[in-house]
Parts: sequence; C-alpha cells; structure tokens
Amino acid sequence: MSRTLSPQDKFVFCPAGVIPDEGNTHRKGIIRLFPLSFRSPPSHRMPQIANLPVFPLQLVLFPEERLPLHIFEDRYKEMVQYCLDNDSPFGVLLAEGDQVAAVGCTADIDRVLERYEDGRMDIEVIGGERFKVQEIRQDHAYLSADVQLLPDQETDTMHSLRERVITQHMRLLELAGRTVRPSLYEDVDKLSFVIASNAGLTTAQQQKVLMLEEENDRLAYLRDHLEDMIPQVEKMESMQEKIRSNGHFEDFPPEDLPSADD
Repeated sequence: MSRTLSPQDKFVFCPAGVIPDEGNTHRKGIIRLFPLSFRSPPSHRMPQIANLPVFPLQLVLFPEERLPLHIFEDRYKEMVQYCLDNDSPFGVLLAEGDQVAAVGCTADIDRVLERYEDGRMDIEVIGGERFKVQEIRQDHAYLSADVQLLPDQETDTMHSLRERVITQHMRLLELAGRTVRPSLYEDVDKLSFVIASNAGLTTAQQQKVLMLEEENDRLAYLRDHLEDMIPQVEKMESMQEKIRSNGHFEDFPPEDLPSADD
C-alpha cells in the first residue's frame, strides 16, 4: 500500500504541519527529528492523547476513511498488537522522503483481515480524529507522540457550496469512467473528507485539506481544485475522442498540459 520506513530513516519534523517544498527544508521552524525530539508549547484547551503510537506513511488518512494496510515490519507488528491488546488507536502522519508532517489523523483498527504464520497481518483501519503533534519520540521500536486533538470549528455548512462540490465531483467521476453513486454524498457529516480522498489531489494537497479546521474552508479548497482540474480532464477526453475517430493525433499526449497543482 505504501513504503514502510526503515529504522535508519531520518526525518525533518515540520511543526507547522505542512510538508515543505523540496529544497526549502532549511527554513526556520523545521528541525531534525532524530536524535532530537520536538516539543511544541503545551495547550490545555484541546483534548490530548499521551503516548500515541505513530505510523509514518506516504499517504494522508482522513476521518471516517477506510484504509487497508499490510503490516510486515517487526516494529509495526509490535505496534499493531499493542493497539489490539489495548483497544487503542495509532496515529498516521504523512511522510515524504526525510520529511514528516505534524498534523495527522488517528486510526482505529476495525478488523484484522488475515494473520500470516510469520506474524504479518492485513488490517483495515478507520480514520478517527485529526491531531497535532506536541512531542514525538522513540521510546519503543516504533515512534510515539503526545498529541493534541483538533476538533472542527463549529460553523454551518454552506448548502450552495456543498452542492457545487458534489456536482463537480460527480462530473470528475463521470470523466474518469467511474460509477456515479449519489448515495456517496448522503448522510455524510464531513463531505470534504469523502471527496478529498478521491479527487485527484496530490498528497501535499490532501495534507492541506486535513489541516483546514472548518468544513466550509475545505469545501472551498476542493471547489477551486476541481474548477481547475475538470477542464484539463475534459481536454484530455476530447483528445482521446479525436484519436478514436481519426486513428492518429500526432500531438497526443500534450507535453505542456497545465498541472493541477498550479
């Protein structure tokens, strides 16, 4: 599913929660995680979890998202077994290269899909709550952290914004040849997380969505992303139609197609 990090990996810890751009890891506020630990100013206003096991992965987990994981490294077998024995979550943090984000999501183990004779496991987790790392350390074979939970800011979701994003996402799925199911958007508390997990976002963009504290802000971010992305996908679809009808189109694929990240 993703690359599991080796014990020799060293990270740059990003207290702001954003994976920095390549070549900008020297900026103020980013420090080496090993052999140092990081402690941010304590906050007593938000609920906290002490000694949360941490799993750095090359992905972003959203609240309520289901994610299958194959556990094969000894340190993560130990971590998962600890969570199973204590009916407790672990935390997922986005890791890219030698950089790791400080805002992540707790993961509750919903079920063990399969156990292998050598101790490997297939599990399925469900995203729980967003959190920000307060202190991170390595007291075990795996990382652990004291974290501050990040509940959403309570605001009324804009109905017109919600409906606009649903319409855009359905169009994107249609262009991608996926089945469009209106039920996907029904009875969903945080629609933004459902859409962000399948909207053509990069991991850096998904991290930005995870960090936003209000549903309207997340939906506005997705609206802007889809407004940029859908015309590009439609253009590619038009080019593919020309290929199917003419049998030849020498300028395909286009080399200068604008990036969805721009």
